[in-house]
Amino acid sequence: MGSHGGQLAPGKSQKTMRPRPKKQDDRIIGWHPVLEALEEGMELARVLIQRDSRDDRTRKLLSTLRARRIPVQRVPRERLDRITKKNHQGIIAFSSPIAFMPLEELVQQGFESGERVFLVLLDGVTDVGNLGAIARSAECFGATGLVIQDHHAAPVNEDAVKTSSGALLRLPVARVPDAAKALRYLGQCGLERIGLSEKADMDLLDCQTPDAACLVLGDEERGISMDSWAQCDLHATIAMQGKTGSLNVSVAGGIALHHLLGRASV
Repeated sequence: MGSHGGQLAPGKSQKTMRPRPKKQDDRIIGWHPVLEALEEGMELARVLIQRDSRDDRTRKLLSTLRARRIPVQRVPRERLDRITKKNHQGIIAFSSPIAFMPLEELVQQGFESGERVFLVLLDGVTDVGNLGAIARSAECFGATGLVIQDHHAAPVNEDAVKTSSGALLRLPVARVPDAAKALRYLGQCGLERIGLSEKADMDLLDCQTPDAACLVLGDEERGISMDSWAQCDLHATIAMQGKTGSLNVSVAGGIALHHLLGRASV
């Protein structure tokens, strides 16, 4: 357990989800290309900035990246040198194969569809394979969206899209700075938050699927964070008979999605 697309809304959503031409290389190297990509509104998966770069230009860029919820890592120059032999000028960005949607818009779109609203929130899932597999299951069983953190999380890159069998291109994805705060907001919107962990007492089979819900899956080793766990309305576990302590998070997510959505749609 690790710890155990419908129609687009008119206007902004359609623009946000506009497909981009496929790039052979997702790296954007150097200050001018990175700033140009930001000015053009390109979706960035993450940005690496040399750790000792602290001038005004860097501070201004960091502020812009935070405002746009783009993950940033301060790294030693040696790491940038390993990524490229080109003159990187202390900065390398990676373009995203998908466009992200604000959480508020994702929720609004779900309610406006008139269908069941069901989101999957990943709290610290860092493995690209798990991200792709969970997205694949979520899209297959009819989840309305995926929510991921903008830090301590698997990058949404071409490998993730490939592992998802393209589901990440069809499933709306929101990127948030804080999973616990996002869950608090979802609760205020009326979604029942279901945390999945081998440490929970309630059997998943006893869970009923409400008209609006969010399944929470946690870090592959530590599980759902304490802050996020506290925001969950229900704490469920998948009953097991074997001696292995837990399931892989993507497997657990698939089982939970089948129970909560696959059976609910029959």
